[in-house]
Amino acid sequence: MAAMRTVTLSGHFKPGVLAVPSSRISRVHTRLGCKAESQAGVAAEQEATKTVEETTEVKEQSVSATDKVKDSSKDASKIARDVASTFAPRPSGAVKNPAVKGSLLYKIFGWQAWGSAAIGGLLAFNVLLPSDEPSIARLMGMWSVWMFTIPSLRARECTSKEKDALNILFLLVPLVNVALPFVSKSFATVYSADLVAMAAIFYWKLGPPSEENPEGAA
Repeated sequence: MAAMRTVTLSGHFKPGVLAVPSSRISRVHTRLGCKAESQAGVAAEQEATKTVEETTEVKEQSVSATDKVKDSSKDASKIARDVASTFAPRPSGAVKNPAVKGSLLYKIFGWQAWGSAAIGGLLAFNVLLPSDEPSIARLMGMWSVWMFTIPSLRARECTSKEKDALNILFLLVPLVNVALPFVSKSFATVYSADLVAMAAIFYWKLGPPSEENPEGAA
């Protein structure tokens, strides 16, 4: 078989060799480079799009969780308000509450609330009217937060957040006082749990004390 012959750039024949112009090789390299850059750009764009989608999904999940918590809080407040308004003492008729903030009556209800809490604590801790056995006085001290403190605070003019907190406490404290004795028979322990529950609910609804909200969780 005759040997293959190709034409070189100089016009001579050489067997088995094909000379390619350098400009053509340069164009091929350029095309290959552009194709590689294009593929890298597409990959980077796809990665960026994936990252944005993941970030958006995380934000949507966070917003959804926050909305669920808010909805649950609203539902709890509504249930507590309905039940408390049914069973808790309230004024008869559509009369404006005279115990507005800054009035003498407002202060009296405040003194009554915290004074009854203090006396109830002394009774529950067996300091006032001490007894070696369970007594009515110690039982009254244990329940003083629910019987006197919370109703006195509810009798004053309250903000919506304060009212929500007091409504929830009106339902929560009896549950604590009934359930906790199965764990501890101490009157002082149950009374202390009531105070902790009050502090926690007020902190949840009102936040810590500040210049704009001096009462805060107090």
